[in-house]
Amino acid sequence: MGRVIIKGCTALVHDHDGQIEFIEDAVISLRHGLIESITARAASGAVSYQVTGAQRGRADAAPPSGAPEAPTSVPETGSTGGTPAGAPIEWIDGRGQLAMPGLINCHTHTPMVALRGIAEDMDIDEWFNDWIWPIESNLTDHLVELGARLACAEMIRAGVTTFADHYFSMDQVAAAVAESGLRANLGWAYFSSQGSGGRERSLDFALRLRGAAEGRITTALAPHAPYTVNDMDLAATAELAREHGLLVHVHAAENAAQTAASLEQHGQTPIEVLHRAGLLDGDLLIAHGTGITTEDLEILGGAPGRVGVASAPRGYLKFGWGTTPVRGLAAVGVPVGLATDGAASNNTLDVWESMTLTALVQKSAENDPSWLTARQALDHATTQSARVVGLGEHIGALTPGRRADLILVDLTGPHTQPSHDHAATLVHSARSSDVRTTIVDGRVLMRDRQLLTLDVPTIVAELGSELPALIERREGERIQKYG
Repeated sequence: MGRVIIKGCTALVHDHDGQIEFIEDAVISLRHGLIESITARAASGAVSYQVTGAQRGRADAAPPSGAPEAPTSVPETGSTGGTPAGAPIEWIDGRGQLAMPGLINCHTHTPMVALRGIAEDMDIDEWFNDWIWPIESNLTDHLVELGARLACAEMIRAGVTTFADHYFSMDQVAAAVAESGLRANLGWAYFSSQGSGGRERSLDFALRLRGAAEGRITTALAPHAPYTVNDMDLAATAELAREHGLLVHVHAAENAAQTAASLEQHGQTPIEVLHRAGLLDGDLLIAHGTGITTEDLEILGGAPGRVGVASAPRGYLKFGWGTTPVRGLAAVGVPVGLATDGAASNNTLDVWESMTLTALVQKSAENDPSWLTARQALDHATTQSARVVGLGEHIGALTPGRRADLILVDLTGPHTQPSHDHAATLVHSARSSDVRTTIVDGRVLMRDRQLLTLDVPTIVAELGSELPALIERREGERIQKYG
């Protein structure tokens, strides 16, 4: 793998306390799929700022023990510094652009882009039982792969570098990840109605595919939800996750009505059901959580495992649900990552939109304009999202030694000028279409808005030819019953 050097950009970095700051006229060096260094230069040409490992500070501050000093100049092709003579260096002019960690979609169903806009303006029961699940019974492996490839293209263009997917036919999704160059955590969904075979298939996939796509694929066990997976299967999943060191990705407490139904039927909230099954003892990704109660917050805060919640606010607004209790979760130390859910309900896979909506919806829900500041929203979009998908030590911050997953955002447009506060500009003024360049593992997947790994017109044409067979709703057929 060659070396990529971005020069002249503004860089979003985290200080040693995890707080977001911005440095100007930065030079970012990427090598071997990792962030090598971030420096900023004074007019004299000397290094005036450096980020080394967990440290961020003035260049004359002592670096951590064993850390390399920041270079006083960027090596040219063939120079020393670890790049072999003749090895290529790809230069990117970052002037007028802001470099930041790539966005992370913490919960989605990528193949559902094929159902974008097919069932609108109805309640969740009708949406699932009369439309989505009957149509999904027509899915083929080929349709899943086409949908996943189109979704990957959409996310690359929107600045997403990692996503967590929870669906079926996941070998095909893994193939799309490998082709696209993205990073992903993948889980094969299952229901108890499938018998033990569903859980066994989810485990088999997780063990076969983790580490695939040159290490960019991590995996999870993916029970659908407490209302579709019984206590025995949930407990078995918890045991398998502990045995194999796997994340568990599950829908739970999706809305208040679901929590009320669980209390009526089982005398426990969905979160209590997960707790009783032992799932809170390990690594757990909970999707949605708008039905999380005050009592649930105490349970989640005291969980011995690493528990995170993925929030997709656009879909909640469409279905008339509440919102994920981000403030309550923050108070008990549970990270909340940003998500889109599937495009059938959310219509887009635009995590940038999720970031903006999270900031706005939380202010409204809490009736507090000072809550969820722009910097807090960026924290949810970067470091907290990385923790939620189990990659908190590897992505989510522009820090040397972490994977080289980052994006360049154009700040020269009239809607982003003047930029008095870069954080506010990113959250409240910029759009996903301002992303110019997307890089994963040091590989450029999109440069100057040009996709380099996927052919969208071909994917769209092939998917279009398959849609008539997909959208036919046959009487009495559905993969599961909602509610």
